[in-house]
Amino acid sequence: MRNDNGRKRSRPRERRDKWFNSRTLILMAACGIVAFGILVARLYYLQIVRHEDYQRQAASQQSSVETEVAQRGSILDRNGNSLAVSSSAYNVFVSPYECRENKEDAAAVSAALAEILGMEYEEIYARFDKKDSWYEMLKKQVDEETAEKVRELIRNGDEPSLTSVHLEDSSIRSYPYDRLACHVIGFVGSENRGLEGTEAMYDRYLTGSVGKTVTLVNGWGGQMMSTAFEDYSIGRNGDNVKLTIDVTVQSIVEEYLQQAIEINDVLNGAACIAMDPHTGEVLAMASYGNYDPNDYLTLSEPVQETVDAIEDEEQRNRATTEALYRQWRNKALSDTYEPGSVFKTVTLAMALEEGLVTEEDTFYCGGSVTVRGREEPILCWLHSGHGTQTLAQATQNSCNCAFVDIGARVGAEKFYEYVDSFGLFDETNIDLAGEGDSIWWSTDVFTDESNKSQLAAASFGQTFTVTPIQMITAISACCNGGYLMQPYVVSSVEDGEGNTVLLNEPVVRRQVISNETSATVNRILESVVTYGGGSNAYVAGYHIAGKTGTSEKVTENLTADYREYVVSFCGYAPAEDPQVVVLLLLDTPSHRTGRYISGANMAAPVVGKILSRVLDYMGYEPDYSEQDLAVADVPVPNLSGWGQNDAVSALTYEKLDYEFVGSGSSVTAQCPEPWTVIAAGSKVILYLGEEPEAEEVVVPNISGLSYPEAVRRLGSSGLYARKASGVSGAGAVVGTQYTEAGAKVPFGSVVEVALIEASGQGEY
Repeated sequence: MRNDNGRKRSRPRERRDKWFNSRTLILMAACGIVAFGILVARLYYLQIVRHEDYQRQAASQQSSVETEVAQRGSILDRNGNSLAVSSSAYNVFVSPYECRENKEDAAAVSAALAEILGMEYEEIYARFDKKDSWYEMLKKQVDEETAEKVRELIRNGDEPSLTSVHLEDSSIRSYPYDRLACHVIGFVGSENRGLEGTEAMYDRYLTGSVGKTVTLVNGWGGQMMSTAFEDYSIGRNGDNVKLTIDVTVQSIVEEYLQQAIEINDVLNGAACIAMDPHTGEVLAMASYGNYDPNDYLTLSEPVQETVDAIEDEEQRNRATTEALYRQWRNKALSDTYEPGSVFKTVTLAMALEEGLVTEEDTFYCGGSVTVRGREEPILCWLHSGHGTQTLAQATQNSCNCAFVDIGARVGAEKFYEYVDSFGLFDETNIDLAGEGDSIWWSTDVFTDESNKSQLAAASFGQTFTVTPIQMITAISACCNGGYLMQPYVVSSVEDGEGNTVLLNEPVVRRQVISNETSATVNRILESVVTYGGGSNAYVAGYHIAGKTGTSEKVTENLTADYREYVVSFCGYAPAEDPQVVVLLLLDTPSHRTGRYISGANMAAPVVGKILSRVLDYMGYEPDYSEQDLAVADVPVPNLSGWGQNDAVSALTYEKLDYEFVGSGSSVTAQCPEPWTVIAAGSKVILYLGEEPEAEEVVVPNISGLSYPEAVRRLGSSGLYARKASGVSGAGAVVGTQYTEAGAKVPFGSVVEVALIEASGQGEY
């Protein structure tokens, strides 16, 4: 087609241009839609999906957060003595970014910090090498003196302050009594969190909460003038936890437990618990080996030497970890043991409660007894037998045969019910972590009529295991009127203003036996200490009741060259109204000492001494019988300024000998010091116009000597004897001297001894 001028028209081209333009518009629209979709998706991702993350980053960049460190609460004993306290400390950190931005000399700063903090220069300089990092921790919990040296470095004399070195508030945990009650108190880790003991169990109360101040900052990190966006939360120091533990009682327990371990060369640790039987309050709990919570990652020297001797590094590291866990383990709470004859107290209580035995009953012991289901007869510790004996005598003699008879009278099913009722199948739920549990036969095995060996063995405390805390709780129920109490170590939790946050009060779980039965048990067990196998726990003037135990560690004997034992004693006083009960066990006393291994020889004297010291501390006056007074140790009167004749009369009245030194007319000094309690018949040295010379003497070995012989032997060395516990009479000899032979002590010192029967070598 042509136009009027005869030219061809361009409609096909126009159509192509129009089509091209349309396609371009469609393509642009599609691209726009896709781009918009991508933008929407991105915005959704940033504003919805990552909203909280970017909000936190923005807040971090636009705000400054200052924290106020919360002090951890204190742990106190029942009298308010501080067992664990927190004090101000500081963390030292550096900012490599600020060091780079402000062109500070990283090498010089590293050298200065290395000297102040006692760190290696290379270690600190390596931190500064992380140039984009704002925060690199160097050392935590430095004291005020070290912190002040860091401040001086930051101030840098007259020069502008360093910007790359910083201090932040922290706190440090310390334990003023070091190792005392370490397993009860526990310790905290590097993050100030409780890891063992009360520190762990009551961590949520002790921790407190951190305070924060949040303010807006500008792009240079400076605080903005407006406070409209400032936020402040108040920090709160941790609450204070008050224990039932008494520092004095704990110290007495640990002192004598440590002596018992050393004297008897105990190989596998020991434990001791002192408890108020009427409330379940734990007055003391000790476990050896122990550790210092101030330095809880350090092993004892002998253990460390053993570990260091391991050549392979991997094995050495593993041995170190295992050794640490062993020393942190609370043997009084976590470990189980065979209670042995201590358990006869429970058998006695259940039989009396059921009316199956009376104090008038008699029992015959021929040295062994045969029971159904056991091929070999059960032997009594006295193989020749005890003959005919009353209930009290059978208990005094700790006669296995008699207690097999008593257990049989109770019967397996009733026996099992009582064991359950005394709480020996379950954990006590004491408020400490890591409590172990007993190991008993199943009901069907124990009550199997075709096999009475389980019942027979259980009646005298063999072939099952319990924890020490279970055993002392059960014994407390036997002596306190029959009530099974809930044991506990924390009496209360208080905030900083003294308001009570938590109060633990005595909880009676159940009454197991009657008051009458409990009184009978107390009467019989006092006779055990006064006349029977527990006589080594006897202390003149104190009415102590108790029962010894010696159990053979059968599983260990399969590989050992000799028999291994756990020896124990559980005693309480005053017998007629017990105020404190003490359970002590020594795990594997060594045969190397040559001492006869038994609870009577090794554990009873220790508990007797602990009880007498604790009762004296609690204000109980000794109640001496005429027999006690005839053989009792006596206090030395204060004779300063007295004339010779009057001094002689006073000493003669107290049944003490004397010796004068000097030529004055009156006494100017004396040895031993006034009111020191020593054995009757000892020689007191009176100085007339002179003063005694300070000198040291060597303690002689008096083990195995009669008390009078021991007094004379010590006196010849310028020393004095005092009976700590044990029997009296012609047959008594020194079983334990509490100051080691060969030790050097001041002239005039007193050596305490525990007396035992010379012929008393059996298990009581």
